[in-house]
Parts: sequence; C-alpha cells; structure tokens
Amino acid sequence: MVDLLADYMQNIESYPVLSQVKPGDIYSSFPQHPPHAGESFEDVLNDVHEKIFPGLTHWQSPNFYAYFPSHASGPSILGDFLSSGLGIQGMLWSTSPACTELETLVLDWMVEIAELPKHFHSSQTGGGVIQDSASTAALCAAVAARERALANNNTDITKLTAYISGHTHSSAEKSLRIAGFASSQIRHLEVDDTFAIRADDFSQQVARDLAENLVPAFVCATIGTTSSLAFDPVPEIAEIARQHSIWTHVDAAYAGSAAVCPEYQYLLDGVEKVDSYCFNPHKWLLTNFDCDLFYVANKSDLVNALTMTPEYLRNKATESGQVFDYSGWQVSLGRRFRSLKLWFVIRHYGVEGLKAHIRKHIELAIEFAARVEADTNYELYQPRALNLVCFRHKGGDEKTRQILEQLNAEGRMFLTHTILNGVYVMRFVPGAIRTEMRHIEAAWESIAQLGAA
Repeated sequence: MVDLLADYMQNIESYPVLSQVKPGDIYSSFPQHPPHAGESFEDVLNDVHEKIFPGLTHWQSPNFYAYFPSHASGPSILGDFLSSGLGIQGMLWSTSPACTELETLVLDWMVEIAELPKHFHSSQTGGGVIQDSASTAALCAAVAARERALANNNTDITKLTAYISGHTHSSAEKSLRIAGFASSQIRHLEVDDTFAIRADDFSQQVARDLAENLVPAFVCATIGTTSSLAFDPVPEIAEIARQHSIWTHVDAAYAGSAAVCPEYQYLLDGVEKVDSYCFNPHKWLLTNFDCDLFYVANKSDLVNALTMTPEYLRNKATESGQVFDYSGWQVSLGRRFRSLKLWFVIRHYGVEGLKAHIRKHIELAIEFAARVEADTNYELYQPRALNLVCFRHKGGDEKTRQILEQLNAEGRMFLTHTILNGVYVMRFVPGAIRTEMRHIEAAWESIAQLGAA
C-alpha cells in the first residue's frame, strides 16, 4: 500500500484531474454480490488501479485549481496511518491520555504559530479541540450559543434569532437548522461591494428583532468566503454582538492558515473579541482531511452545552477536574487520534516551512493574475485575494462558461466557477502541494488559447 501511494504521487500528473467516468460506471464495474470467500490483497489492489483510480478526481494533482485545496503531505499521511494502526478511541482522557494531551499541545502550538488570542490557549479561559470540519465546528458553536441564550434569557428557542449572509458558507445555516433554528429565525444580512457583511445592516436587524421581543443569539462572520475570499468586518460585527450578548462565531476555514505568516495576521483583527473561531489545516496547511481547529473563548460554554456523562463513562480522572475529555467538546462521543498528523506536519516542516508553503501559493496566484490582466480577452472580476483569482472572459457569461467546461473536459486541469452579483466567473486557486510555476504557465497557455478562439 505504501508503494502504491508513493507511485501514485510520483505519477499523479499523468492522470486527468477531473474523473472522466459517467454516473454508475464504478458501481457497475464490480460484481453485484459480495465474495463468499476472502480474496487476495493483490486482487484488491488490482481493482484499485483498474477501477477505482479512473473514478477519482485527483485533488493532489498540481493542476487542481478548483474549490479550495485538500492537502495530503507525506508526514500527514504517515501520521494518519499511525492513527489508524493504533486504533485507539480517544473519547476520554482515560481512554488514551496521549491522544488528549497531544491534541491540547498542537492546538496550543497553533495559538503561538498564528498569534491567535492568548485566551484560546488551554491554560486560559478558552481552549481548542480538533473537529472533523468547519461544518461541525459551526454546529458546536450554534448549540453552545443556543444554550447560553436560553439560560441567560429564560426563554424558549422559538424566540432566538441568528445572522448570516448569502456568502456565509452553507454549513452555517445547515448547522443552525440542526440546532433547532427555524428558517424564519435566520436573518440574511446584506453585503457590500466586496461581498462582505455590512455591519450597519447587522446592527439594524438586531435592533428590529429586539424591538419585537426576540433574542439575538448567534452571528457567523467569515474570514475568506468560499466564492470570493471576502473578509467580513469582524471587529465591527463582534463589537455589536458583545453589546447584546450575541455569540460570534468566525469561520476562517481556508484563509485562517495564512495567519502563520506575520504579513497576513491582520486577517485576524477582531478575533480577540469573538466567542469561537475555526480554521482547517486540512485545506491549506499540509494536513490531510479531516482536521479543523476549533477554539472557544470560554471553554465552559461549550463543555456545558455538549457534555453528557452516563455511569459507564465515569472515572477518577474525569471527576478530578484536571483533564480534558474532548468528547464533551464535540457532537459525537468517539474520537480519532487526529492530532498525530498535525503534530507530524509541524515537526517535519517547522514554522518556517509552513510560512514558505503559504507564500509560495500566493506568489503563484500573483503571477497568474498578472497574466489575466495583461490579456485583452480576459479581466479580473475583482482584485486577487490571497491565492484566489476570480476572472472571466470579456465575451460574457456564456463564453466564460464554455471555456471552463472545455478546460475541465480536456482533463489537464480542473477549475470551478461561482456567481458574483449575477455574473458567472471562473475561480483559479493554485494551492496543491506540488504546484509549481511551470504548471501555472501551462494552465495559462490553455486558457489564453481558448480565450482567443
């Protein structure tokens, strides 16, 4: 299996980035009934090569420019491999102390590396936990916000309101609905010309809800939206929220990784005022999925909302109050040893290696954006943000759509699109671990040729 993965990484550029199969192809390629007797591992791996690989979209390809990246560095793969092999269940400190304490350590390390607010450190009022994704982090924040608002206002959930925008990740609204907020209780805030939440609209909607004897309970601000990497005004939003005891959650799933570089730590302005914050090393920080770092300013708010301790989980360590039982910081009880892969990554690359990794991709995006601006057939739809370039063909939406579909059909690269102010634009995100300048040059040559046709 190690050889298979090593060969795959070495030859990854030979595969079409976007899978070329049709719906049902993979399913129908296998026997429709399970084997009665066990098969050889060699036969299984042959099917991986011949039947699974054609059905993959190759996220680790240097020509993957779609969505946001999903990294799988060597150290991270090995950390995950070790976690799987150990097979521990880290729901409580007592079920594997190393699982809990290493997680606390790497979360504290990241407070230092990214210069996060000091109260997010485990020794302070807050602390962090590794979730599977930013979606789960948003759900935990929504539940904690709900419980705090209900307790503080002696009311029922039908009186609570929450605030997002049309550019907030869909997981925030989904999380609110799972947490019991009806769609009529979720307010959609207006955005400005940069697609960031308008703080004045937030203030006005809160005032209207208060006037109707409702209880504003939760707001989600984003540092780097999915469509355009827009940055909501966190300082202003958090200040308004504080005035009314509204839980402020900040989703920095992708862009938060950039804060390892001092020159991008301004992105975290205002985070010191929020109740919860998350970002995903599994997107842009060399760590494979799943690994979301979720921090809270007051750990008791989260733990009180999510902890249940039946008799069969009671133990002396928990009752001593000297340990973290991270099952009380998340939705599920079970926990993988996720911190191993992040620990391996930080140990292998070091802080300087993490910085170099982020800066490399931003430099590649700068080069690509310069080519767009110099071409008479294309235009940037908005200024480049970190390593995301949103651009379009001057011929309009249909021409832009045709170019994107043709690029993806050829299989040499993979881009995605979004709609901004009703305009169809292409998103180009150089973020794969193996992407180099030669890949950017080759991608632009294909794009430029189609644009001139």
